[in-house]
Amino acid sequence: MECKKEKNLENCGCTYTSCGKRGICCECISYHLKSRQLPGCCFPKDAEKTYDRSFEHFARLVSEGKA
Repeated sequence: MECKKEKNLENCGCTYTSCGKRGICCECISYHLKSRQLPGCCFPKDAEKTYDRSFEHFARLVSEGKA
């Protein structure tokens, strides 16, 4: 499978611009899931900026109707 990094970067919501996984979604997702996290693209912009990518944070946002 060919990586579409440049295309992925067009929609990448991650604000951690120095991350080597930006635009390489399969590596990003794998990395975050190992740490019980979701990638930044799963969060609303204001929540993503907190860098709290935990499942618990995401669940709070969902329960508050923010995600």
